[in-house]
Amino acid sequence: MSPIHVLQRYTSGFRIGIAMRNMNILILLFVAVGSVHCLKKKAKKSDAGSDLGMKIFDQVATSQPTENIVMSPHGMVSLLWMLQFGADGITRKELNQVLKYSRRGTYTGLKKVHKSLTEHKSKDVVTFANGIFVPRDLVLKKGFIKRCSEIYQAVPTNVNYAEPEAAASIINKWAEYQTKDMITEIITPDTLDEATKLVVASAIYFKGAWKSKFDVAKTHDEDFTGADGDVSQVPMMVQNSAFKFGKASTPTNVEYNVLQLPYNGAVSMFIILPVDNSTTLTEITPHINVNSIKTWKKILKRNKLDISIPRFTAESETNLEELLAPLGITNMFDKDKANFKKLSKVCGLYVSQILQKAKIEVNEEGTKAAAMTAALLKFKSRTAQFAVNRPFLYIIWHQSTDTILFAGQVAKP
Repeated sequence: MSPIHVLQRYTSGFRIGIAMRNMNILILLFVAVGSVHCLKKKAKKSDAGSDLGMKIFDQVATSQPTENIVMSPHGMVSLLWMLQFGADGITRKELNQVLKYSRRGTYTGLKKVHKSLTEHKSKDVVTFANGIFVPRDLVLKKGFIKRCSEIYQAVPTNVNYAEPEAAASIINKWAEYQTKDMITEIITPDTLDEATKLVVASAIYFKGAWKSKFDVAKTHDEDFTGADGDVSQVPMMVQNSAFKFGKASTPTNVEYNVLQLPYNGAVSMFIILPVDNSTTLTEITPHINVNSIKTWKKILKRNKLDISIPRFTAESETNLEELLAPLGITNMFDKDKANFKKLSKVCGLYVSQILQKAKIEVNEEGTKAAAMTAALLKFKSRTAQFAVNRPFLYIIWHQSTDTILFAGQVAKP
């Protein structure tokens, strides 16, 4: 079931009541949404990246329709770009296709977009950090380091993966610092070993105060009907103020309401709520992308609204390998086929996994959100494989006399 909602006209304007528990409502936090229109041609690389991230989000949302989900499209795409800087051959070709690489202006465009995102002109706090954690015995190519540094300000940090607890501690402390204590662990020691040769990480942190804050004294418990049909009491934040609001529809004519909640700067939160309470979010999510936002900006009108929105916290942990495969990225995960020749002279590097942890906290004052995305690159073992997993013969041989002492076969376990 989708959330029960009420949309009624009063003399003071509209009232939006959102009754929900398992967050069966789509909440989108768009960093620098205010600058999307202004960037115009410059925004193309950002648009492609956001759309790629939303495709991945759609897969997760579809597979977990009754769960709370929070992800960072920008964090995922930043990490894929850093991997692209070191990739070659088919590995690079797959990344180029998905990231919409073009020979002219790709890196210039990335630098401009990243610079725009990190400009400290707004009152919101949006910070990005990228890291490369590498052992001393792996020499990275200058071109890879240069691009990571110029575009994402990522610099190598030496770690010893033969000491997994110490290595994990270094990476996790970096994540904790960059996300202001919101993400305290992204790597566990058991994911690291001597075959680990590189961890590439991308962190994003956001803290924004509502342009129109909610009064804590007015927050009260209300029913929240979740996607599974259960009803629970949740703390509902309420206020009466002017907000941009409107109705949109998917290409399949599924209607939904859109509410824009601005922060004190260039960032807004969009809340998407189905018009019909029988509509599931999976009918809407596949159609949400950057073009959707551009459409919303044309149709949203400022109205006096009574709104009620839950105070909530959500956390998600996502393994991206299975989600990237349907988009066409598989080669870099293949031990025998991955090609990262532009990263290092060492052959045999492949991506063993890509993880993302994200967290969001929404309350009367505003929103805090953070995400950490990490790719683990390991070195393909060159040890020959000899698996005795089918019928075999055996001989026990006395070496100095060439005497066969025993002979036999094993035809079943």
